Amino acid sequence: MKRSLFVKLVVLYLVSAVFMFLLLNTYGMKHYEQKLVEEKKMLLYTQALSLSNDYMTDYYNQDISLEDLSARIKAMAIMLDSRIWIVNKNGIVISDTASGIITENPINIFEMDSDFLYQHQPFPNSASLKNVLSEPMVSVVYKVLYKYQVRGYVVIHYSMNKIHKSSLSFTDTLNLCLLVFCAIQALIFSCLYFITLRPLNKLNKAALAYTKGNYSYPITVKTTDEFGTLASSLSYMSGEIRNLDNYQKKFVANISHDFRSPLTSIKGYAEALMDGTIPYEMKDKYLGIILFETERLNKLTGSLLTLNGFENKGILLEKTSFDINHIIKKTAESFEGSCKDKKITLNLLFSNKVILVDADMGKIQQVLYNLLDNAIKFSPQSSTIKISTQEKGDKVFVSVKDYGIGIPKESINKIWERFYKTDASRGKDKKGTGLGLSITKEIITAHNENINVISTQGVGTEFIFTLPRTGGFM
Repeated sequence: MKRSLFVKLVVLYLVSAVFMFLLLNTYGMKHYEQKLVEEKKMLLYTQALSLSNDYMTDYYNQDISLEDLSARIKAMAIMLDSRIWIVNKNGIVISDTASGIITENPINIFEMDSDFLYQHQPFPNSASLKNVLSEPMVSVVYKVLYKYQVRGYVVIHYSMNKIHKSSLSFTDTLNLCLLVFCAIQALIFSCLYFITLRPLNKLNKAALAYTKGNYSYPITVKTTDEFGTLASSLSYMSGEIRNLDNYQKKFVANISHDFRSPLTSIKGYAEALMDGTIPYEMKDKYLGIILFETERLNKLTGSLLTLNGFENKGILLEKTSFDINHIIKKTAESFEGSCKDKKITLNLLFSNKVILVDADMGKIQQVLYNLLDNAIKFSPQSSTIKISTQEKGDKVFVSVKDYGIGIPKESINKIWERFYKTDASRGKDKKGTGLGLSITKEIITAHNENINVISTQGVGTEFIFTLPRTGGFM
């Protein structure tokens, strides 16, 4: 990744620098040179007009001589850094700032290019005069009119090489600026490279560590930009994965423990029955134990399937209005045998004879069953369990209270976790799966209601949950 990013940045930098250099030294220079030519033509044409107005009329009026005219245009030629011709109407150059007044072997422009002086535009192509002009020129022709007749021409030449040199000089300045710009750009690219690479490397190392299971690997990116946000997201993700990983390990450990114990009993007693270790007259007892362990496994499997269904599909509620007191009575009746064995008294206290609630009757009955089963399990012999309902506003509060061993303070917040069992319950009771309270919590939460627990070790435990009240008094 590091090399790839570096190469991309270098290629981007080189491409942009080369492109700017080529653009500047081709199109840019030609465009600027053309602009200089146009500006020079306009300047020369203006000067030719000025020269004609200032001197040519005086010359044709014979107020100044040809020598005076030549001297004056020579001064102007020096000022313009150009070459000026005075041409008569026959196309003969009578004065040339490069050689003065021409008396011998005069230059006849018509013989070289008959259209040079007669073109419609005042900027003819000087290429046809290459035998006279030693280099390419920008030429301007101005017709001199005297008494409404063409009496001659003012021709001004300016070297194209000088324009080209000016263009090169300007382009060299721009190239120098481009070089400075490229140096600054290289510095900026370097800064960007290191600014982005360092957090990327840290994030990449963290990601690799997480893939290897090291979810505690710290991310030291502390910036407040997008990298910092990504680092926070990765840290949060690793924490969630770590919790999930811990949960899975705990899940496997718990499920292994809860399945292994009954399976070991079933296997051991079944083998003993088969090989005759257990006497025939004792088989009913041990078949009963096998049946008991089988029911335990069935209950555990059913609870797991219930929770898995809650996770995958959510809890689908079939809400109806029903009498919560009636459901409590029916649920209490199903524990008559268990209560008789432990001489436990169920005390039902209802604030009204009938209390209607709006909920899923089957699932609320499951909640009551789980809470009562828990209360009986942890209640001592000859004790009392109190189940009560009370109306407060638009809510009905249902309480299941026992006077058993209670829940240790450090375990209060863990009882809703799957497979969680206090040490006392795991050693004392083999029927519990550690899933009952998890299912209870899921069902009450699905109703958008609350369930709370109040417990004091050695005194007892009370579970209180709410349901929406939908009926009146009867």
